[in-house]
Amino acid sequence: MVMAPFDYVRADSFADAVRLLAEHGEEAKLLAGGQSLLPMLNLRLARPSVLIDISAAAAEEITLDGDRLRVPALTRHRDLAASPLVRRVCPMLSEAAGLIGNPRVRNLGTIGGSLAHADPAAELPAVMLALSAEIEATGPDGTRRIPAADFFTSYFTTVLDELEVVTAVHLPVPGARTAGTFTELTRRAGDFAVAGVAAVLTLDPDGTVGGATLALCGMAERPVRAEAAERALLGAPATPATYATAARAAVEGLDPPDDVQASGAYRVRVAEVLTRRALTTAAAQAERGAARAGNEGETR
Repeated sequence: MVMAPFDYVRADSFADAVRLLAEHGEEAKLLAGGQSLLPMLNLRLARPSVLIDISAAAAEEITLDGDRLRVPALTRHRDLAASPLVRRVCPMLSEAAGLIGNPRVRNLGTIGGSLAHADPAAELPAVMLALSAEIEATGPDGTRRIPAADFFTSYFTTVLDELEVVTAVHLPVPGARTAGTFTELTRRAGDFAVAGVAAVLTLDPDGTVGGATLALCGMAERPVRAEAAERALLGAPATPATYATAARAAVEGLDPPDDVQASGAYRVRVAEVLTRRALTTAAAQAERGAARAGNEGETR
């Protein structure tokens, strides 16, 4: 199918993009990497009369300010996956970015575009939820930060105002005893996940779980926190039995729909297995991080 005709304009800055959105109203759509929007245009699922290109709206680098990582919204997935800074202070984010789509998608897609698109099966929304990230958005009234827990509302829907643009993502840097991982199951490389799990785990020196956040994708109309599983983990010994109990709690009450990729029951089973694996991996990484921190302390 051929795209419906539209006008094309290029924004010189995010402020310019906000101005253009106000000028053209509901008929306008933002274009960053285009990896979500262009297929919708080709299928005429989206028919904007104006396309506002924001790909050159800002040229910023990923930065670290104390214990906060700032990722500009126009950061490409490939750069997120390859960034030495991200790999060092937040490897879970780099890991998830490397799983997105295929090389073409990763070369063009952006973190801001992925979050604004809010596909419930996508990797980054779940990772943002597990990492307690804040999404920075700019609109006519200035800039605000929105907790990831409040950002995603339903299928392909967020709390963004129609005149707001995602401009950055802010993430807390995990401590030495905290580690996170993302794992998913896809039918083929590059497919959307049948189910995916983002897990962040903190281990206390006595071998118990000091904190945990779990977020699942592909299970509902938006990424969901597995709060019952988090409660089951808190204060429990960091053992395979604990992770198995938490995995069962993570999927309790979930009722994902059947679709062409998988039945809802299969998704639930996959999510339970992936949760157990993710917790096991995160715990091992947290143990290694604590050991490294201890060794560095001894050599000072």
